[in-house]
Amino acid sequence: MPESSPPFSAPLPRTVSVTQPFTWLARGGRDMLRCGWISYVHGLITTVFGAVLLLLAGDRFWLLAGAFSGFLLVAPILATSLYAMSRALERREPVGWPLVLRTWLNWQHGDFIKWGDQHWNLLRFGVLLAVAGTTWVVVSAALIQLMASAPIDTPTDFLNHVVLGPSVFLLEMWLVLGGMLVAPIFAFTVITIPLLLDRRITVAQAMAVSWQVVVTNPIPLAFWGALIMVLTLLGLGLVLLGLVLVVPWLGHASWHAYRDLVDVSALPGWESR
Repeated sequence: MPESSPPFSAPLPRTVSVTQPFTWLARGGRDMLRCGWISYVHGLITTVFGAVLLLLAGDRFWLLAGAFSGFLLVAPILATSLYAMSRALERREPVGWPLVLRTWLNWQHGDFIKWGDQHWNLLRFGVLLAVAGTTWVVVSAALIQLMASAPIDTPTDFLNHVVLGPSVFLLEMWLVLGGMLVAPIFAFTVITIPLLLDRRITVAQAMAVSWQVVVTNPIPLAFWGALIMVLTLLGLGLVLLGLVLVVPWLGHASWHAYRDLVDVSALPGWESR
């Protein structure tokens, strides 16, 4: 019969300066260079995944919107092994394909029997992100189709009837709605996956810690979120090829964001017994 998880002692968020995201990017870039082609392969896989989504969506606007939203939400999970690589560098441990495979194939496996169903933390969190992304696409599609002057089926329709349409109010409402949905998702996820990887903690506990971190550092993390969005759009704008660099860069940087934003010394790691 599986034992219960150890008592939870909430980690303390740290306060960082508004310019700290630049430090995370610098450290992430250093890790990317040190890991070399293993990091770039992560970016290449993400690029191929994005290209397949675009091909499947074709000229159907809402499928494209769903693919883009899903890509942004799933990318942090795909970066899990990048977090593991940065952690290994931090610990002066070897970084290579064995580490990557171990991260994906045996993640929490050794604790499955002892610690019960926490083996499925990453999968559960991925399902939550998928539900959040689907909710955003459905709600925004309903709003646009209800209020637009013509049916919105293609990107050209969206450009003509929403962005350049007679009612500026519709575009503003769509952007505000997007912000209202994306902001809490970001707050609940900004350090959740690195925390789940690094420490023995439930999904709900990790999300609560992530939220508290954002409440403690609203301006620096709003700036961090903006940097993530700008770099991602740049990567997408370069025919997706920019993602080969952007994805590993942001993945490694996100590990350093996690390390700076919260003191997890009171939480047991997965290596402890």
